[in-house]
Amino acid sequence: MAKNENRLGKGLGALIPESSYTPAKTIEEAIKTGNIAEIDVNKIDTNPFQPRSQFDEQALLELAESIRQLGIIQPITVRLLNKDKFQLISGERRLRASKLAGLEKIPAFVRDANDQEMLEFALVENIQRENLNPIEIAISYQRLMDECSLTQENLSERTGKGRSSIANYLRLLKLPPEVQAGLRSTKITMGHAKVLSSLPDRHNQLKVFYKILAAGLSVKKTKEAVDAIINPPLRSTKKEIEIPEEISIYKTDIEEKFSTKVDIKLSGDGSGKLIIDFNNSELLEKIVNLLS
Repeated sequence: MAKNENRLGKGLGALIPESSYTPAKTIEEAIKTGNIAEIDVNKIDTNPFQPRSQFDEQALLELAESIRQLGIIQPITVRLLNKDKFQLISGERRLRASKLAGLEKIPAFVRDANDQEMLEFALVENIQRENLNPIEIAISYQRLMDECSLTQENLSERTGKGRSSIANYLRLLKLPPEVQAGLRSTKITMGHAKVLSSLPDRHNQLKVFYKILAAGLSVKKTKEAVDAIINPPLRSTKKEIEIPEEISIYKTDIEEKFSTKVDIKLSGDGSGKLIIDFNNSELLEKIVNLLS
């Protein structure tokens, strides 16, 4: 194979010996054999099912420079639309960076996929790469369930993620938009959001969310704030009432007899407390002697 015949680059050449790697001569051959074909970058349409909505421009420039130096290490994946047109399944960052690097062709696996398979390929590939923010991952999970008729168990099998992890991500979509925006912009973490999702109502979710932003609460402190809302401290069911005059007389008599402050607390059910203060051992002994 001539050295300049394709632009796989030094990186891929170091990983795959030239003798064992030969690009498919035709697209049909690439599809049939599962081999790699070299495709004109201008003939590849972007993936309409791409779950990723934001791309770091600086990171793209850095990847483009790497591609200029080393070439494409990992081929992209496309599907054939017609004889001279393709649609991207996965690898949009590599495609964008390759264009920035000035490449005319890019190595690609060519798959025969329908729209549903396109969506599933794109979503699962991005989730496995873990290059989405938590809300994008949650949306990807929900789209897989809705548009590909998958259950949480199916998702677990396809992505290698635990069902509890998938459920935690899906709960993020029930949070108020303000909280979701805070998670997208990394103002709060996945840990914060998971704790907030345990609150049953929007009002308290927003209340604690803004408290996190204002006070810089850790996940632990956030959990304490949420627990205080879900399980408020128990208050006494006994209600203190005003002491009637006939009982106030007893209070005055006892104070005069013991030469100390006396407090009487009454409850609505007729029970109460008699509290006699003392400030030294001599007074305590005097009170005990008088009582006995």
